[in-house]
Amino acid sequence: MLLQFFTALRDAKVPVTLREYLTLLGALDRDLAEKRIEDFYLLARTVLVKDERNLDRFDRVFGSVFKGEVSLSEAVEPAAIPEEWLRKLADRYLTEAEKAELKALGWDKLFETLKQRLAEQKERHQGGSKWIGTGGTSPFGAYGYNPEGIRIGQDGNRNFRAVKVWDKREFRDLDDGAELGTRTMRLALRRLRRFARTGAAEELDLEGTIRESARQGYLDVKLRPERRNAVKVLLFLDVGGSMDWHIALAEELFSAARSEFKHFAHFYFHNCTYESVWTENRRRHDERISLIDVIRTYSSDYRIVFVGDASMSPYEIAAPGGSVEHWNEEAGAVWLQRVLDHFPKAVWLNPVQREHWAYTQSIGMVRQIFEERMFPLTLDGLDEAMRALVR
Repeated sequence: MLLQFFTALRDAKVPVTLREYLTLLGALDRDLAEKRIEDFYLLARTVLVKDERNLDRFDRVFGSVFKGEVSLSEAVEPAAIPEEWLRKLADRYLTEAEKAELKALGWDKLFETLKQRLAEQKERHQGGSKWIGTGGTSPFGAYGYNPEGIRIGQDGNRNFRAVKVWDKREFRDLDDGAELGTRTMRLALRRLRRFARTGAAEELDLEGTIRESARQGYLDVKLRPERRNAVKVLLFLDVGGSMDWHIALAEELFSAARSEFKHFAHFYFHNCTYESVWTENRRRHDERISLIDVIRTYSSDYRIVFVGDASMSPYEIAAPGGSVEHWNEEAGAVWLQRVLDHFPKAVWLNPVQREHWAYTQSIGMVRQIFEERMFPLTLDGLDEAMRALVR
């Protein structure tokens, strides 16, 4: 029941922490409430409520959890504390004023300070403002808050404030067999078709056969190459992170593109392209493809389509070392520009709604690199993108 009480307080936005919960358990273990519900109420309020503005919320939660007369001995039966809580230990709940007091170090100072901390730190830390650890307001670690920090070892996003993430992530391949919700996405892609007869002569040329048979006076069967779509497409797909929210839409586009274009290849990247990309997410750490090799392998008449939300730390685009998983010697913008210099026909499809683009700095940076050739991943946006690729 105490665990239910703790989670109910968190759900009601009362900023209680695991450390305070453990303090309350310790006080009950020493029988400071003397098994009386009134004393338990005063003890819990003293330990868990730090701001008088939260007293009303606390009272409402207390009344809903401990309805009527409760035997405190029943409420204090041993409960298993989730292991992940003990790992994090103390998520910090900061007021807006406290958040405003925290200062960002800046990119260069951030890495200089991280090197220093790595050299000096000898033990685990939590809830502090300096060392690499969990909780707290330090710019290094996980499960805390800082306006501009390096996130290390945290499961997923929380505050979307990190300027660099140092994690090893696992992604899955997009399903190229996914059925489209509508046929209109494939119809939009067909704007990019340009038919030509290339390859081996395997199709019956009926008109040529009739003409030559009449001229020769005997049956002269003529064959011709099959009429195929001659447009060549390279698809670059952003995977993982915030793109997980758009995976169904990306899979539909992937499926449609593979079925529409004979000359087609795809590559995966995360957030921004750097010196390498990959074709299978399961083996991306072992089987990467140099982006320079991609540029050298595919001719400049290929049409390039990037699919991604372009939502990331601006440093991932603008600065060396901005990549999430490795230290990139050159900024992501440099690699994007190399691709665009070789493949002049290129667009970026963004699953984020167009009206929200202005709120994310990195989206504006990518739009500028692509010379405003970014389009929303909607049917109208796809149609606009295909028109831009055929101009």
